[in-house]
Amino acid sequence: MSNTKPAAGNASGPSVGSKDDSPSPFALAPGGSPAGRSSVHATTSSVADVGDVSSVDVVSMASSPTPPASPRTSNGGPSSSRPTRSEVVWQQVSSCVYHGWTPKSIHLTQGESIFNPQSPQIKSDIIRMIIQYLANEGYVASMMTIQDEANVKFTDHHNRHRLMNRLTKLILEGEWGEVEKLCTKQNFKANLKALQYAIYRQQYLEAIEKQEYQKAFSLLTKRVKPVEGMQTHPNEVKDLCYLLTCKSVTDVPSFKSWDGIQHSREQLVEQFQSMLEFDPSENTHSTVRVPPNRLVTLLQQAVAYQIEFSRYHPKTCPNINTLLEEYKCPVLPNAERHILRGHRQNVKCVAFVGTDADIIASGSSDNTVRLWNTDSGDVVLTLGGHTSRIWDISSAPTAAFIASASGDSTVKIWDVPNGDTSAVQTLRGHEGDVYGVDVHRGETHVATAGYDKTTRLFDVSTGQLVKTFTGHNSSVTKACFNNHGNLIITASKDTTIKLWDVVSGLCIKTVQDHVGEVTSVQMSSSGNWILSASKDNSNRLWDIRTGRAKCEHRFKGHQNTSKNFIRACFGPNDNMVVSGSEDGLIYMWDIETSQLLQRLSGHNGPVYAVAWSAPQCLLASCSQDCTVRTWWYDQSKPLFAPDIT
Repeated sequence: MSNTKPAAGNASGPSVGSKDDSPSPFALAPGGSPAGRSSVHATTSSVADVGDVSSVDVVSMASSPTPPASPRTSNGGPSSSRPTRSEVVWQQVSSCVYHGWTPKSIHLTQGESIFNPQSPQIKSDIIRMIIQYLANEGYVASMMTIQDEANVKFTDHHNRHRLMNRLTKLILEGEWGEVEKLCTKQNFKANLKALQYAIYRQQYLEAIEKQEYQKAFSLLTKRVKPVEGMQTHPNEVKDLCYLLTCKSVTDVPSFKSWDGIQHSREQLVEQFQSMLEFDPSENTHSTVRVPPNRLVTLLQQAVAYQIEFSRYHPKTCPNINTLLEEYKCPVLPNAERHILRGHRQNVKCVAFVGTDADIIASGSSDNTVRLWNTDSGDVVLTLGGHTSRIWDISSAPTAAFIASASGDSTVKIWDVPNGDTSAVQTLRGHEGDVYGVDVHRGETHVATAGYDKTTRLFDVSTGQLVKTFTGHNSSVTKACFNNHGNLIITASKDTTIKLWDVVSGLCIKTVQDHVGEVTSVQMSSSGNWILSASKDNSNRLWDIRTGRAKCEHRFKGHQNTSKNFIRACFGPNDNMVVSGSEDGLIYMWDIETSQLLQRLSGHNGPVYAVAWSAPQCLLASCSQDCTVRTWWYDQSKPLFAPDIT
């Protein structure tokens, strides 16, 4: 791996590496299994879990930083007890290597797709792969049920093909009596009159073409006229009547495109296919054999793709234990990557923009929002318009816009993709500072938290206030939606956390366990946990799965007691808690044991807020020292601070 120099003026130290140009260990060999590098010995054909320490290559581990010292017995020898949490984390993290950003040749925007999920052929392929998987796994009853249901749909589809093929043949041969009889027999209730009009119109035009005017007159009066309501444009029947005085169909302007009887019949076939919603390119059956283990092979390729475009790559083939989440390489930030300078006063909030998180947004007491390039640390855009400090920022999942909450009693909506430096919407309704804002996953609404003790729900597109939630006895410091978007969780200076039903506006749960002002709340990605930060010098984790908000863990060691808003967030893989602190440090705890795992130093004042990005494997922090800093895992440096064991 080659060493690269960081961007001038932004990095605090040398980079440990850029993208490795050697072949990826997750390039898929024939059959869909990841093919390992020559220096890496993958022992399985499937992607393995990076958290499985037993899968870590011993040779690779030998060159990794020194692990934390193992516990010792009274005689000085290693303890036979289980490894500490720090040792487990060290083993997991040291099995990763920084790979950097991998450019993608295919960029799918929202709504784009490589294949059409509604295509009957694609649907058939998916069903056949599911049937094969169920058969391989011994789910015979389930397989037969799906197969029977799929065969019914297949039979219906096959019958439609047969019907259309027969109609096509009869139309091209001009067997109009048989065509009409077939349409009536099949009972096309919704389209019957339209089909009849198309048939009679074609017969009439052919009679005019052959100059059989008596036959044409009979068709017009007895067949076309009764269904003239189905004409394709208002004057079509009038034009058909006028044709009785003409020598050729093309003498009437509306039929200038007439190109003979046979071509017209072919157009009628296409019209029938459109009216019957029939796609002639669809296959009624597939002659392609389903390759062995096709579904599992495609899933392995999908996971390998996720690993390939991850910032950190495992040194050995990982053992993935769930397919319901994106692949995340276990990393623990241990070094400063970039220092983002530009704000003229303290920076109150920081957030990654969108799911890709290639932009960082920060809000400051200088009344501006700044956008930074995540990779280079360069400022991208400065957004001005607020007349007081920015307390909080939230981004739409698609990065379509960001929302900023300010001390000027407003929330502003900014159009990030278009680079507008003026707000596209200003939300008003609070009296006093707006301390918190969160964008709904549907990107249609935002929830806000204010000094006026209220939480408010706004419509983003109209700027209208939709609902006000009242019940806290003091300022509301933070509001966030749950993962389903049907609840709002709020934190308050009255030391409580409340859960609100969005539809009814009622408080369905109040959590009273903190003894100090609650400065932030966040929902875990699984939706099972709420993380809170409080001025009682603790961060707490609440289990809400049973309907009871039960405090499961407390995380202590940092400082959060004075007038500052110190906020916490979930860290890597939702397995850690990360928090700012008044002593200028960033603290990271293990969720399972509440053990302090990391302390990051670099800021020269209280750290107000932190944000973690899984796609970027990057931690961002903001501080009283007017800077935003990003933190990453640097292999060349010790993983833990000297006093962490």
